[in-house]
Amino acid sequence: MTTPPRSADAPKISFVSLGCPKALVDSERIVTHLRSEGYEIARRHDGADVVIVNTCGFLDSAKAESLDAIGKAMAENGKVIVTGCMGAEPDEVRDAFPNVLAITGPQAYESVMSAVHAAVPPAHDPFLDLVPPQGVKLTPRHYAYLKISEGCHNRCSFCIIPKLRGDLVSRPVGDVLREAEKLANAGVKELLVISQDTSAYGVDIKYAPSPWKDREVRARMYDLAAALGEFGIWVRLHYVYPYPHVDDVIPLMAEGKILPYLDIPFQHASPGVLKAMRRPAHQEKTAERIARWRDICPDLAIRSTFIVGFPGETEEDFEFLLDWLGEVKLERVGCFKYEPVKGAAANDLGLPAIPPEEQDRRWHRFMARQQTISQKLLQRRIGKRLQVIVDEASGTVGKGRTKWDAPEIDGAVHLESRRPLRVGDIVTAKIERADAYDLWGVVG
Repeated sequence: MTTPPRSADAPKISFVSLGCPKALVDSERIVTHLRSEGYEIARRHDGADVVIVNTCGFLDSAKAESLDAIGKAMAENGKVIVTGCMGAEPDEVRDAFPNVLAITGPQAYESVMSAVHAAVPPAHDPFLDLVPPQGVKLTPRHYAYLKISEGCHNRCSFCIIPKLRGDLVSRPVGDVLREAEKLANAGVKELLVISQDTSAYGVDIKYAPSPWKDREVRARMYDLAAALGEFGIWVRLHYVYPYPHVDDVIPLMAEGKILPYLDIPFQHASPGVLKAMRRPAHQEKTAERIARWRDICPDLAIRSTFIVGFPGETEEDFEFLLDWLGEVKLERVGCFKYEPVKGAAANDLGLPAIPPEEQDRRWHRFMARQQTISQKLLQRRIGKRLQVIVDEASGTVGKGRTKWDAPEIDGAVHLESRRPLRVGDIVTAKIERADAYDLWGVVG
């Protein structure tokens, strides 16, 4: 018996994914559903039966990017389904584009599929296995994001994520580990653990255990990290708040079970600003804790993000932040100028706004300070032989990352090799030079 050829009439869906890695995982789930029902994913809007735009609505600039993407899809195709964070407040989308087919909120996979079915029914071919066991991924084959929870239970004054995505909902740890196992079996070399607050994983379900292989595993950050460390691939923790139990995870890094990398969104260092931001796990003694972490795991790299120009931020607050940076010497840092968000509590604090020109001045001062720190830290890598995962390759040249660098947000290693490089390989490179952000090395 021969397998029938795939129908040329399979409906085609064009897809736009905007926003953070958590939104990207949502997009992957939607695409997996689409492929399992026989839909093809088109590369262009024109010629597709429907366009889906997964939006970001965290900042006004992100909303503008999302509206622009919707506008382009409407102009090039005309049949558009909008999902994601902007879908939580649909009036803004409807006002700009009253003819979109449907608007659904974040994580509303069933609603998206219902809207697709209404616009173009599926033409599933039961003779074909359209979806690999690990699902359809929008990242390169060698790394994947592993989302462990939805929503957030924090109430930071500058953030509306809980309004958009709801309160914390942790996935059962057994489900997370089964997904991780499928990804590892499919050849993924690096798992990037993501959520809104990875440290809070399991709080909402009282750390309920799940059966995993020959034992029970609790839904707690340490237990999950230890179990993921058994797959023998790179495991990277993102969006970790500095709660005391983070201390327990550092020995796993020192033992090589998971990568010596923590992504901690500190946002500021001044106690007054942190209080106004309503940040959990205030950082009064964070510098001392970071020093203890590095005593346990000298290879530890910390990346973070900061906001300058938050309402009420004084020059003294900002100088405190600069001094704190000089003390803790974080490896990777991003900085944003404060941008008010509609519906955020920070708008009602009654604190004086920082003029844009002063925000800009502080941003440049902050980046100059961190650039000096980063350059000195990277100079220490010169002459060392480091493992590098290859992200891009063209013959004997390529680009990759060390275990201290996450894709797209951190630095890179520019590679030269005597033999052809392959994307996804983990190679050893001798580092020959560095600048403030990147390294250059020779494989061999």
